[in-house]
Amino acid sequence: MVTRVATVAFEGIEAVSVDVQVQIAPGMPKFILVGLPDKAVKESGERVRAALVASGIGLPPKRITVNLAPADLPKEGSHYDLPIALGIMAAIGALPQDALDGYLALGELGLDGRLAHVGGILPAAIAAQGRELGLICAAQSGAEAAWAGEDLDIVAADSLLVLVNHLTGHQLAPRPSPRKFVPTSGLPDLNEVRGQLVARRALEVAAAGGHNLLMIGPPGAGKSMLAARLPSILPPLNPRELLDVSMIQSIAGELVGGAISDRRPFRAPHHSASMAALVGGGLKVRPGEVSLAHNGVLFLDELPEFAPAVLDSLRQPLEAGETVIARANARISYPSRVQLIAAMNPCKCGLAGTPGHTCRRGKACVDDYQSRVSGPFLDRIDIRIDVPAVTAADMIAPGTTAESSAEVAARVARARERQRQRFLEHGAPGVFNNAAAGPSLIESVVNPDKASQTLLLQAAERFNLSARAYHRVLKVARTLADLAGVDRVERPHIAEALSYRLNLGQA
Repeated sequence: MVTRVATVAFEGIEAVSVDVQVQIAPGMPKFILVGLPDKAVKESGERVRAALVASGIGLPPKRITVNLAPADLPKEGSHYDLPIALGIMAAIGALPQDALDGYLALGELGLDGRLAHVGGILPAAIAAQGRELGLICAAQSGAEAAWAGEDLDIVAADSLLVLVNHLTGHQLAPRPSPRKFVPTSGLPDLNEVRGQLVARRALEVAAAGGHNLLMIGPPGAGKSMLAARLPSILPPLNPRELLDVSMIQSIAGELVGGAISDRRPFRAPHHSASMAALVGGGLKVRPGEVSLAHNGVLFLDELPEFAPAVLDSLRQPLEAGETVIARANARISYPSRVQLIAAMNPCKCGLAGTPGHTCRRGKACVDDYQSRVSGPFLDRIDIRIDVPAVTAADMIAPGTTAESSAEVAARVARARERQRQRFLEHGAPGVFNNAAAGPSLIESVVNPDKASQTLLLQAAERFNLSARAYHRVLKVARTLADLAGVDRVERPHIAEALSYRLNLGQA
């Protein structure tokens, strides 16, 4: 007789159905696990054996064969422990098979029979709901699974004994409730930034349209400070964005206690990060920083210090909004629609262009340092600004109170709502900001007046704007009009958008 328990394997954020088949037959006592298991799955035999013994269930001295079907799909992770244990228990009569027929199970077992949390609970719960199954998981995973829906039957247990009591009807475990992350501290506020009016304006424009931004300035000018305050003016995640972000965090094991937050992700990897760390990959093809920042901000400080190959690996995610990791036996895709914020010094010494300072190497110092960032990468950045050093007068000026993040966030929220409504009317409900719009869509919603068209055409011909640069200028101009609360893109909007663009080396 063969017993079966449903579980899943993960391909990106997709949960693929896996059938755990257990057969106990006469023969020499042996535990055989087949179905392309990795090292963690192969070791599950010893964890399952010890957990069953600790729960008062002994394995029969027979040949135990466990098949993870489909057999040609690689199996990774420790979440197969629980379905394997349940399959064995059903095979020896410790559990009725029909008690498991309506459930999908995943979880890691300790040697004492306790259940431990594993990554990927939220995608697994959504998959279970789609297949009209319940979910069996660890108690620590229950709050995360509960976000999949109120009608999903969830059994979240601390140990195998508690799970058996529930499935046999002796003592029912309560259904877990979804948990929301409550931050203990607020975000840094923009009113702490002194001076830098141009940089604050560019930051607001970038937030309103989801545009990529590059800040160039000497050390201590406030580039990192401005970037750290961007999340405080961004609108919260909408339900669809929240689900995508939470599924990626679940796969990466970064949902603390199963609690999710509507704050947009803010990731700031160090410039020593490898390509696998930034775009994803590795032995188990995990999501990288660009995917963990999906629907949020990816901040790259000291941009030229990143390895050129690592930076260029971001070109495809920045353009397509997804990261595709291809291997000989797998092709994994993670959503990666991020807002890139970058900061860099103007040269190696960091003070080029600063009044009273002269580089020993002159212009060569600037050219050598900035040439570490490739032209195609820079072409994907919508806004580039110079951030000059803050003067002492700016720091000690009396009676000057900068706008707070709340005031700026209100304007950003109004601009974003205008964009959402506009794209909804144009049949693109999945586009929420101007930066995410495709070329044909942005052309249809910009519709500049004649003077604006003339200015844009002259700039495109004079400065040899690429097709990508042309459409990105239109996106920024559309955002500027949205911030101004007008429906039509006018000449001043095009002019300001071009002023941001032509600093990217297009001239």
